Amino acid sequence: MKSDEVKHDIDFDDEGNVVLKERVKVAKGKKSRAGGGLFELRVRKDLEKKGWIVDKWSNNIDDGKLIPAKKKFNPFNKVMSIGTGFPDFVCFEKRRDLYEVIGVEVKMNGMLSRIEKEKCAWYLEAGIFSGILVASKIQERKGGKIGIKYLNFLEIAERMRKS
Repeated sequence: MKSDEVKHDIDFDDEGNVVLKERVKVAKGKKSRAGGGLFELRVRKDLEKKGWIVDKWSNNIDDGKLIPAKKKFNPFNKVMSIGTGFPDFVCFEKRRDLYEVIGVEVKMNGMLSRIEKEKCAWYLEAGIFSGILVASKIQERKGGKIGIKYLNFLEIAERMRKS
């Protein structure tokens, strides 16, 4: 990088304060977001192929209550992002006269944060979902076919209690 080349982008946080972001990290973040979006689409198509009715979940949890997720607006490319709820998808499957309703969270690395684990536990305790799956990316070798691995949240919760 040349010494006279700009290394930072200027951005503003929610309070209007100036935030300097490294251009390399901004580019990496764009790439990661795009990859995550493509993987989310792949998971959706896989679930639909398996017979689930899939929709974007647009709610979140705040102070132990179910609330509509906040919409995000990007003023630079005039885009309103609606699907910012947790988990990513709500899925329905007809079982005789009833429907099974599950939540699916898509994570490239399969790791949930502590807050996300607490939200999953709350959804299950409240009876909103009968189960929550975490979809993660698996790849046998570099450049090989990308697969999807579904892990039941109850298995993750069991490991949390043991450690």
